[in-house]
Amino acid sequence: MRDEVDEIVEAWARERTDLDLAPVAVFSRISRLARRLDLARREAFTAHGIESWEFDVLAALRRTGAPYELSPGRLLKETLVTSGTMTNRVDRLAARHLVERHPDPDDRRGVLVRLTAEGKAAVDGAFEALLAAEAALLADLPPRERERLAASLRRLLAPFA
Repeated sequence: MRDEVDEIVEAWARERTDLDLAPVAVFSRISRLARRLDLARREAFTAHGIESWEFDVLAALRRTGAPYELSPGRLLKETLVTSGTMTNRVDRLAARHLVERHPDPDDRRGVLVRLTAEGKAAVDGAFEALLAAEAALLADLPPRERERLAASLRRLLAPFA
C-alpha cells in the first residue's frame, strides 16, 4: 500500500540522493496523523460543548477520582501551562459552572479546584466521543500492531519525559 508520503520521499530521493530520508517517511506520517487527531479532538469536544483547553483541565480533574479536585499548582503540572493561564482557565470554567473553587482543608491560604456534576458530564461525554474517533483512526491496525506502535512511540518520547 502506498500513500502520499511515499511520493514525497521518492521526489526528495531524486533531488537529494545524498540524504537519508527515513525520518521524512516516519515524521511526515506522524504529522498527518496529528492533524487528523486534532480534527477528531475538536469535533468530539465541540459536540459536547467544550474546547480542547477546557477538556485538558476537566480531564485532569476527572482522572483524580472522587471528589475530582486538585490544587491549582497540581493542575499546572498536569496541563503544562503557566500560572496566569491556569488562573484564567479556572475562572472561565467556573463561570460556566464546570468547576468550582473550595478552600483547601490542609492549607488555610490554598484552594482546590473541583469538577462539578456538569463538568463531569461534559468531560465524560467528550472523552467517550474522542475514544470512538481514535478507535476509528486505528481501525485498520490489528491489536498486536497497535501495541508495537505504542511501544515504539513510547521509546521516541522517552527522552522528553
